[in-house]
Amino acid sequence: MRGLSFRYIPIAVLVSLSLSCSTVRVVPEGKSALKENKIVVLNSESVKPAQLNPYLRQQPNNSFLFGFNPFLIIYNWSNNKDNAWDRFVKRIGQPPVILDTFLVQRSRENLLNHLRSTGYYSSTVTDSIFTKGKRSRVSYFITVGNRYTINNINYIVRDTSIDRFVKQSSGLSPIKPGQFLSEKLLDLESERVTAVLRENGYYNFSKNYFFFVADTLAGNGKADLLVTIENHTRNETPKDARLHRQYRIRKISLYPDYDPMRLREDSLAASKIVPMRDFNIYYRGDKISIKPSTLEKLNTLKPGELYNEKKATNTYNRLVSLRYFSGVNIQFDEVDGQENRESGEVDCVIRLTPSKSQGYKLNLEASSNSNNLLGVSPAASYYHKNLFKGGEWFTLGFMGNFQFKLNDPIKSTELGISSSISFPSFLMLPDSIFKTNVPRTDISVGYNYQNRPEFTRNLISFNYGYNWRSGDRLFYFVNPIQLNIIRLFNMNTQFYDSMTDPFLRNAYRNHFDLGSGATIYYTTDASVIPKKSFFYARWTNDIAGNLLSAFNKSLPSDTTGAKMVWNTPYAQYIRSEFTLGYTWKPQPSMAVATRFNIGVGYAYGNSGSLPFEKLFYVGGANSMRGWQARSLGPGSAPVDTTFSIPNQTGDLKIEANIEYRFSMFWKVEGALFADAGNVWTLRSERGRESGLFRFSDFYKSVALNWGLGARLNLDFVILRLDLGMIAHDPYRKVWIGPSKWFRENTYSLQFGVNYPF
Repeated sequence: MRGLSFRYIPIAVLVSLSLSCSTVRVVPEGKSALKENKIVVLNSESVKPAQLNPYLRQQPNNSFLFGFNPFLIIYNWSNNKDNAWDRFVKRIGQPPVILDTFLVQRSRENLLNHLRSTGYYSSTVTDSIFTKGKRSRVSYFITVGNRYTINNINYIVRDTSIDRFVKQSSGLSPIKPGQFLSEKLLDLESERVTAVLRENGYYNFSKNYFFFVADTLAGNGKADLLVTIENHTRNETPKDARLHRQYRIRKISLYPDYDPMRLREDSLAASKIVPMRDFNIYYRGDKISIKPSTLEKLNTLKPGELYNEKKATNTYNRLVSLRYFSGVNIQFDEVDGQENRESGEVDCVIRLTPSKSQGYKLNLEASSNSNNLLGVSPAASYYHKNLFKGGEWFTLGFMGNFQFKLNDPIKSTELGISSSISFPSFLMLPDSIFKTNVPRTDISVGYNYQNRPEFTRNLISFNYGYNWRSGDRLFYFVNPIQLNIIRLFNMNTQFYDSMTDPFLRNAYRNHFDLGSGATIYYTTDASVIPKKSFFYARWTNDIAGNLLSAFNKSLPSDTTGAKMVWNTPYAQYIRSEFTLGYTWKPQPSMAVATRFNIGVGYAYGNSGSLPFEKLFYVGGANSMRGWQARSLGPGSAPVDTTFSIPNQTGDLKIEANIEYRFSMFWKVEGALFADAGNVWTLRSERGRESGLFRFSDFYKSVALNWGLGARLNLDFVILRLDLGMIAHDPYRKVWIGPSKWFRENTYSLQFGVNYPF
C-alpha cells in the first residue's frame, strides 16, 4: 500500500500546482483580468439577465467546471522568454481576458439599443467596476423603461399601385393590436412588405420607404401606430418623391466560363454563342464547357416576366448546388432611357466561374498497438465533377486494408474498388416536385476482396438512390435499392467448426442482401470547414429482406431451413444508427469537439444474425483510439482466439468522444482527447454472457481511453497522429494507472487523415 501511495505522489503534486497556480501572473501591471460580468435588472422580472448577456461586448474566460479553467492555468505557466516552452504552453492554454473599459462602454450602448429594439423605451444602463488583485468584476445596472401596447394600426400608402399588394398580404403582418410596440417588430414588417414587393416586380423598392409614427400621448400605456409608405426614402425629402415602378426582365445573358482574374471585357468576350429559349449562352472557347440544357434547367428566370427576387435567389442556389462553379454572380442592370415610363426593364447577367473539374484524393490510416499488431489502410480516388458536361459527378476509388505482425506470417488483406456517378436530376421521378433545390440521383457499384487466415470473402454491391436538401441545414438520402452479394471461399474448416455459437456461424455464411436505406442529416453549418461553433445530427436506417420474404413459398430452402435466392440465403434485418456532434470554437485557434454515437441492429425472419459487414465494431483511428480496429468488445468478452487477427463485433454500439484542439506553431496543431464506449451483443443464446448488453450493468463494460495527438494542417488536408492510452479495460476489469502506461496492451498509435469527427 505504501508503494502504491508513493506512485501517485507526482500526480497529486501536479494537481496541487495546477489548482494553486495564479491565473493572472501574466496580466501586465496596471491591467486586470475580467473575472465576471453581472447584470442587475432593477425594476423588472420579465427581463432576464441571461437574455441580455449576449449583448455584452467583452466576456470573461469560460469555466469548464465549477469556475475551473485548466487552459487558463496552463497559459500562466509561460515564462515570457519566447522559447519553445513558452510558445508551447501559450498555444495549448487560453490567455486571460484583459478588461477593456472602452468595451464596457460599448456594452452599455448595446444593452440600450437592444432594450429599445424590443420596446423598452427610455431605459437606462449604468456600470460599476470592482478590481481586486488584478481581477475585475463588472456590474451593469439596468432600469427598464416603459413599454406600450399597440392600440390602433393605420396604413397610408402614397402610391396606389403598391397599395393592393400591401392590403393583400396584410394578414401576414407581424404587427397586431395588443402587441408590444418595438423597433424589432416594425423592422420585421418593413422587411416583409419589401420582400412582397420585390417578388412582384418592384426592383428598386427598399424598407427605407417606410416611416413609422407612434402616438403615446394618451398616457394609458397604449400607442396608436401610423405606418406610412412614402414615394421617397428616409434619406430624401418630399420633393424627391416619384412613383414606384414595376420592372420586367428584358433579356438574360449567361457566361458559363467567366474568369474574374481577367479584365471584365476579356472575361465576357465570347467565341461561341448558343441562343436558348429564354437566354443566350456566351462560351469563351469553341468547345462547350457545360451543356446548355443543364443551364436551362437550373435557371428559373424568364424574359418578359416581372422581376422576382425570390426567383433570382432560387436560381443562384440551384447553380451553386451543382458544385461545378466556384463563383456564381447574378446581376440586374436597369435599362437606360426609361426615366419617364410607368414601368421599367432590367437586363440580367449571370456570370459563372468554373472550378477545376477533375482531381484526386489520397487517404492513409495506420495504427500500431502494444502487441505489435500493425494496420495500414490506404485509399485513393479520382473524381470528375462534369463528366458528360451536365454536372455529373463521377468517382472511381481504390482502397486497401492490411493488418500484420512483424516477423509473423499471419496477415489480413482487404482490397476494394468502387465507382459511382451522380446525376443532377431525379431519374424516373419528375424534377418539378423540387422547386428550390437540385435533387440528385446516385448510382454506385463496388467490389471488395478480403483474405484472412480463416477465410476468403468477396462482396459485390450495387446502390441506387436519391439525395436532396431542404434549405441550408437539412439533407436527405434515400436508397430504394441496396444490394450486397457476399460469398465466402476457402473457409478454414477448423475455424468454422470451432464456432459453437450458431448466431456467430450464421454471420460467416454466404448472404444475398437486398433492401433499402435512408439517412437524414441536419447541421447548423454545411460548409466544408466550419469557422464557428456548429452542431450536427445524423440518423441512418437500413432494412433488408422484407420484400423477398413475400416470395418465401416459391423460394428453395437450405439445410437450415433458410430461404435462398441464387442458391444463397437472403438476409433479413433492421439496422439503425444515430450520431450527435457539437464543436465549440471559442476562438479560431481553439476548439472542443464532441460526438455521441449509438447504433443497433436486429436480425429476424430468414436470418439468425446480422450479416458480417453490418455488425458494429469500435477501435481504430476514428473511434476508440486506445485500441486497434475490431479489437475491443463485445462487452467484457475476451478476444476471440479463433481469429488470427482480432475481429470483435456486436449488434449494439455506444460511443462518446471529446477532443480539445489547439494551434501550436506553423501549421502544427495539438489535441487532447478521451473516448468511451464499446459494442455488445443482444442475444444471450450466443453463449457469451460477458458480451451481452444488460441495462442494469452495461456501464461496467464501458471502455475508456485518453490520449494526445499532433496534426499537420495543410489546409487542403490534415495529417493526424494520435496516441491512445487505455484507461479502463473492460475485459481485464482494471483501471490502467501511470505505472502501467506504455506497457503491453495499454496503448495504440493511430495515423489518420482529417479530423476523426
